[in-house]
Amino acid sequence: MTITLIDAGPLTALLNPNDERHSWARETVGQLAGPLLTSEPVLTESLHLLRRDGCDADELFALTEAGLVSIGLRFDDEQMALRELMRRYRNVPMSLADATLVRLSEMHRDSQVFTLDTDFRIYRRQGNKVIPVLMPEE
Repeated sequence: MTITLIDAGPLTALLNPNDERHSWARETVGQLAGPLLTSEPVLTESLHLLRRDGCDADELFALTEAGLVSIGLRFDDEQMALRELMRRYRNVPMSLADATLVRLSEMHRDSQVFTLDTDFRIYRRQGNKVIPVLMPEE
């Protein structure tokens, strides 16, 4: 079974009915086996975007409480790997949220990243392996 790692873009679109990708995010989530894995930096980014757009952040907490979205790594355990990823991609540049998703993709080899961020077409896991992505068609 493919594990889906969710980024802030689709997570925010899912919870914001005014987001241009809302319908796509809802439809896509409906086709995925859960739970969706993510990280605390991704949740932080999503909460910021939801609040910026005037949305109630409570729905994000409801997703985690229901077990539909789960935290997949501990920063303390992975900080050296995260630092190395951010160094490798400093010219992109790579955010901490993106680094956690790349790291999760390394930890779960049968995974895909559910994202709107085209930088995931640049990032590689284990040095040179393409990360499967689930994103809208261009």
